[in-house]
Amino acid sequence: MKTIETKLPGAVVIEPAVFGDERGVFFETWNAERFGRHGLPTKFVQSNVSTSVQGVLRGLHYQWPRPQGKLVSVLEGEVYDVAVDIRRGSPTFGRWEAVILSAENRRQFWIPEGFAHGFAVLSARAVFSYLCTDVYVKEADAGVRWNDAAIGIDWPIRDPLLSDKDAKAPILADVPEDRLPVFVP
Repeated sequence: MKTIETKLPGAVVIEPAVFGDERGVFFETWNAERFGRHGLPTKFVQSNVSTSVQGVLRGLHYQWPRPQGKLVSVLEGEVYDVAVDIRRGSPTFGRWEAVILSAENRRQFWIPEGFAHGFAVLSARAVFSYLCTDVYVKEADAGVRWNDAAIGIDWPIRDPLLSDKDAKAPILADVPEDRLPVFVP
């Protein structure tokens, strides 16, 4: 497995070792021992899968309190995946990182606790997998508007299909301080 640091400390792209022949391929999507050696999480408590059609944009989602770290990957199709540092006091507060995740490139993206997350579907359909470090808690569910100009994410789609929740999410500057994670150096 290979890890690639991003411009957001803690957010890491993971390229698994892939073994293949004429029958197909095999690779590990998570291994506690290997992940631990790379400083990545060794415990997940919830696994989610979503399917979406081309043009769907989900996010930017997070939980506070009860933050979730997320190990994300694509089982079918291709997405433009984004992490945004929303931890109050962080030197990278409001900055974002994006990576293309696809069934073909088999990349994973580790999004640490305290980051907002979203993705846009580039293929006709995408099956998206999340491993989470904490369970979903409705009262902690929160979001930041996908097109917040102060964040300035360069999304590859201009008129996405959004849920009402995502369309009405506040811009980061309007999120009350007590609803944002805190940076711990």
